[in-house]
Amino acid sequence: MNLPPLVQSFVLHFGEMGSRWGINRTVGQIYALLFVSPAPVCAEEIAESLGISRSNVSMSLRELQAWNLVILKHRPDDRRDFFTTPDDVWHILRTLAEERKKREVDPTLSVLREILMQRPASEAERHAQQRMSEMHTLIEQLTHWYEDVKQLETERLATLLSLGAKVTKLLEAKDRVVSLGRSRRPNPANKS
Repeated sequence: MNLPPLVQSFVLHFGEMGSRWGINRTVGQIYALLFVSPAPVCAEEIAESLGISRSNVSMSLRELQAWNLVILKHRPDDRRDFFTTPDDVWHILRTLAEERKKREVDPTLSVLREILMQRPASEAERHAQQRMSEMHTLIEQLTHWYEDVKQLETERLATLLSLGAKVTKLLEAKDRVVSLGRSRRPNPANKS
């Protein structure tokens, strides 16, 4: 690699993590390089910087474009394509979440719905359907939660994430206030 040591460490690590996330190591490395580059980079520069073939760069860039994770840029008087990533890390997070949902969660929900609509032929199938129904309900709840959360402004989302387990304390306080309000209401059955 033809990169400064600090950048090379990040690029190599991101490539390794990419392979654990289910993407090609080279795709992860290219994304990391684009993320830390101060200006958009062309495919030839990527190939030279990472020491990989131009065809590998092209295939990897197509995959990143399919995931909506890179932005194509053009320069005046230059016919080459240049690539960069969005500046806003929250935009990147939202894009990743949406793409993973489309590719992984939505197909799983579709399969579960189809299976749950079938009539079970045995007790084993009834049991399996019950378990799948529980999974379907959980995934549906998470999907609805995700749809609500993705609408939040970045500042609100950052605040929500920073709360962490404190959200539980907030919910407990809300429950106490609600139960206190219920206990103070007059009971119509006690009227004489």
